[in-house]
Amino acid sequence: MIPEKIRKDKPMSKTHFKFMLKHFKQRDKKYPPLNKIERTKIKEGDIVLDYGCGPGSYSIAAAEVVGNTGKVYAVDIHPLAIKEVEKRAREKELKNIETILTNCDTKLEGNSIDVVLLLDIYHNLSDPESILKGLHRVLKNNGWLSVDDHHFKDEEIIDKITSIGLFKFIEKEDKVFNFSKV
Repeated sequence: MIPEKIRKDKPMSKTHFKFMLKHFKQRDKKYPPLNKIERTKIKEGDIVLDYGCGPGSYSIAAAEVVGNTGKVYAVDIHPLAIKEVEKRAREKELKNIETILTNCDTKLEGNSIDVVLLLDIYHNLSDPESILKGLHRVLKNNGWLSVDDHHFKDEEIIDKITSIGLFKFIEKEDKVFNFSKV
């Protein structure tokens, strides 16, 4: 069952999404997404979940890293985000990306994901504890959660992710915080 708070979440307006898309395209030129992906624990053959993928900058970079033997699930609440990820994947001829439109539950099997990306989305979550519980459920026992959110100070990120006892802080690589599943 999805908590009441999450059921009320709604995608941003189409206009706002289109503005964000333009901003992200400029950001990606200045700060290539692959640079951030290299600071996560993703490697060739991994199964990755990009939660709150937006237009797919990190999903595409992750798909290139995991290669043909890996897979990326790009998850977002906004239908335009899903369409953008699918368009970018087609343009790059990437066959290892699957999109999921949802506002909470990915419907993925438990213990099926090697790395979860939670990149610049945590601050937008209305019920982050429920989301973290869902991400914990799908992560393999040796799985990693990689978090980056410039809206918080370093110690706030660590506290927010570890406070419910499901993840342990392991390391910070530049601005990406890597956590192991407890």
